[in-house]
Amino acid sequence: MRFGACTWIFGDQPLTDIALRLAAAGGDGLELYGDLAANPPGKVNAALRESGLKVLSLTPENVDLAHPDPQVRQEALQYYHKLLDLAFEVGKPVVCCHGAVGRIRAISTYEEEMNLFVNGVQRIAERAREGGLRIAMEVLNRYEAHLLNTAQEALGFVQRVGADNVGLLLDCFHMNIEEADLRSAMLLAGQRLFLFHAADSNRQAVGRGHTDWPGIMRTLRDVGYAGDVILECTAPGPDPFTPVKGEGWRDTVWVYVEESLRSLRLQQAQLS
Repeated sequence: MRFGACTWIFGDQPLTDIALRLAAAGGDGLELYGDLAANPPGKVNAALRESGLKVLSLTPENVDLAHPDPQVRQEALQYYHKLLDLAFEVGKPVVCCHGAVGRIRAISTYEEEMNLFVNGVQRIAERAREGGLRIAMEVLNRYEAHLLNTAQEALGFVQRVGADNVGLLLDCFHMNIEEADLRSAMLLAGQRLFLFHAADSNRQAVGRGHTDWPGIMRTLRDVGYAGDVILECTAPGPDPFTPVKGEGWRDTVWVYVEESLRSLRLQQAQLS
């Protein structure tokens, strides 16, 4: 099991600076935010060489595969194709996929938009398979997205997509809101769990909320999880759609990342 952090949580900090500090903190790699203009393959690979890290996963910009407007969907599909191209160039990491973040209700109907979402992901999965890539559907809470809020919903979605290279991305913060029991959700995902995000119940560092982290780590072991754990904690403050929370926010995030890496590695060692 490798540990890393999502570059989105550091805002506009230069990628090389993020990679070097993350490596010094004991990280194995990073989840790269899919700003295609800011992160071309050459720049990403140079940062990887300098830091010794790997790209463990890619997380997308906020596009909408389920929008009832065909033009909006087409633009989203074109974006994901470019994101897959980036993945091919930076080591073939897991590619994350999710509904429109911040859209909490259907524009047409839930059923229509779910069907459109299935169709869009099927097309992405087909192209990803050609390059040996896996897609992880991110499960978000109801206050951030209206599609795929629970592990059960996401598993049913993946079954409808019908592609063996499509699985789930579970996140402790979102599960804390939506799931009756985190262990049960993880067991339900089972071998379809392709990626795991870590932040405590308050989206702060591991150990600063009420999440049962020893239980989480045991469950990852119990399901035979061999994927990566990506930190996605943010400083306290309003607006979940930005990591920028006011004076000193980035310093706080780095404290959280360093604390979390130490804690997770210790718990991993205790399970060995």
